[in-house]
Amino acid sequence: MAKLKSKPKRSRPTISTASLPDIIFILLFFFMVVAIIREDNLLVKITPPKATELQKLGRNDEINHIYVGHPVTPEAGTAPRIQLNDAFADVDDIQRFVAAHPQKHSTTLHIDEQVTMGIVTDVKTELRRANALKVHYASKKKTEE
Repeated sequence: MAKLKSKPKRSRPTISTASLPDIIFILLFFFMVVAIIREDNLLVKITPPKATELQKLGRNDEINHIYVGHPVTPEAGTAPRIQLNDAFADVDDIQRFVAAHPQKHSTTLHIDEQVTMGIVTDVKTELRRANALKVHYASKKKTEE
């Protein structure tokens, strides 16, 4: 009888990982370019008041931002206006704004230092009605002069 010879087992070539860092870098660069970092376009002038005791808040995506100040463009008037997201709003719109963002746990008020307390009190009253009780005020650090 004839003896069958088994073929010698050949090892498989290894996969080269030399280009792996290049691929990861390209993917990282792609996502950095394509990702949109959402920031509000300010339609009101905000000069935050100065304060001595400040505390940095946590994640910015869990906070509603309400801006109160004088409009940047003269077409919008000269009286202080409220800005929610990228549009002007009335005091009555605040409850709908808070209800539309239930995942956000607190509200930060960005108020111009020249704005009278009347509109600020109206905003705070509407926030209370909307049960948005965790309110922060944005300010700048007071520099020693």
